[in-house]
Amino acid sequence: MRFGDKTVSRLIRLVTGLALYGVSIQLMIAAHLGNQPWSVLDQGLHTKTGLTIGTIVVLVAAVVLLCWIPLRQKPGLGTIANMLLIGPFVDLTALVLPEPRAMWVRIGYLLGGVLLNAVATGLYIGAHFGPGPRDGLMTGLAKRGLSIRVARTSIEVVVVVIGFLLGGTFGVGTVLYALTIGPLAQVFIPLFAVRSTPTVAAPAEPAAEPATAPLTAA
Repeated sequence: MRFGDKTVSRLIRLVTGLALYGVSIQLMIAAHLGNQPWSVLDQGLHTKTGLTIGTIVVLVAAVVLLCWIPLRQKPGLGTIANMLLIGPFVDLTALVLPEPRAMWVRIGYLLGGVLLNAVATGLYIGAHFGPGPRDGLMTGLAKRGLSIRVARTSIEVVVVVIGFLLGGTFGVGTVLYALTIGPLAQVFIPLFAVRSTPTVAAPAEPAAEPATAPLTAA
C-alpha cells in the first residue's frame, strides 16, 4: 500500500490531536476546578489505586472498547491510537506542567484546557481514522435506538457520579466543559477535517473532422 501525502497529513493530525487531548486533560486536572466527565472517573480511580492518571486513561479505554463487542462496533486505527496515546501524554504533561497557585492561573488552565480539547477533537476526528473508544460506545448505543444526546448524557452522568464518589474532582470546569465542548467541536472539526480531493474528469477529445469538411461561417 502506497502512503500518499493525504495519508501522511491524516496521520499527523491524528497523533497531534491525541497528544493535545492528553495535554488538555492534564490542564483541567491541574486547575482543580472540575474535570471533564471521563477525567472525573479517571482521577477517582487514580485516588483508589495509586496508578497514574495516564495509566488509568488507557485501562478505562480498553474496558470501554470491550463494550463494543456486544454493540458490534469495529475499531479503526484511530480507535487503537486513541486508547494507547492519550494516557501517556497525560502523564508526560503532568511531569512538566507547573502547579498553578494563583486563581487566575488556575482559571487560565481551565479555559485553555477546554479550548485545547476542542482543537484536539477537531484534529483527531477530522483525520477520519475512526472514533475513540468512548465516542464509539456512544454511537454504538445510538445505533441500538438511543439518540446521540441521550446516549452521551447517560454515559457521562454515570461516569461523573462514579468518579465523584471515588474522589474525582467535579466542579464548575465540568459544567463549563459539558456546555461548551459541543459548540466548540462544531467549529474545529470542519476546520481541521481532511477534505477529499475532487476528481476532475478528463476533457473528451473532440471528434476528428473529415479532411473534406466544408468551412462554415461563424
